[in-house]
Formats: sequence, C-alpha cells, structure tokens
Amino acid sequence: MKASLEPGLKHRITFKVTDSKTVPALYPESGEFGQMPAVFATGYMVGLFEWCCTELLQMHLDEGEGSLCTVVNFTHDAATPPGLTVTVDCEITEVDGKRVKFTVVGHDGVDKIGGGTHERFVINRAKFDERVAAKAAKAAA
Repeated sequence: MKASLEPGLKHRITFKVTDSKTVPALYPESGEFGQMPAVFATGYMVGLFEWCCTELLQMHLDEGEGSLCTVVNFTHDAATPPGLTVTVDCEITEVDGKRVKFTVVGHDGVDKIGGGTHERFVINRAKFDERVAAKAAKAAA
C-alpha cells in the first residue's frame, strides 16, 4: 500500500441503469425475481458501491496488490428505473493495517437511493490466487 492511502480520500463514479441491471435480470434462473419490478436491483447497487470503493483504493495500492470485500452494510432506500444515472460517492474513513473502511452514498438524480458503510481488505493477489487454486483442487479430489 502506498503512503497516500489515508482517511479523507474521496471518489465519485456514475452509472446509467439499464434493463440488464434490474431485479428480473439479477438471477434469471429465479422465477420469483422474474416477477419483481424492473428497477435497479439491490445486488447490482451493492456491486456499484463496491466498484466506487475499489477504484479509489486501487489508486493507492502497490503492484500486485488488490482488495476484497469483507463487510457490506448498505440500505436501499429508493427504486431507480432504467434510464436514470446513479452517482456514487465514497470516502475512506479509516485505514487500519490492511483493513480499509468507507462511507458510501448513491443518488439517482431524483432520490438518495442508498448508502452506508463498506470494508475492504488489501491482499497480495498472487498469494490469494494460489490459495483459491489449492481450495479448488481439494474440492475436486
């Protein structure tokens, strides 16, 4: 991790919601999801919030480092139909060793759609990939 990784850093991304990011598209295998309204799915909102945090964090990581989600604590406060653009703002609130905490808020131009806190852990990507490969091999045996 670079010395520049510190609380107070902020980042913003925007994303136009498409039909492919609605509740029925989240798990097409689920008949129940297919019956739900075609609005921005909570699962995709969580991913978008993580995306904002990972972009911010990546700017302050060294070669070979990455990050993984360890905690997600978000509310989904308002429905967003396809066609609206969601703006996500995140801020690093704490850096404790390899653990990084964020606050996140999303807005669709009409309503605050959600927000909360998120935590990521900085990893050595090569070591992580080795552990995952070993787990997959063990499961296949």
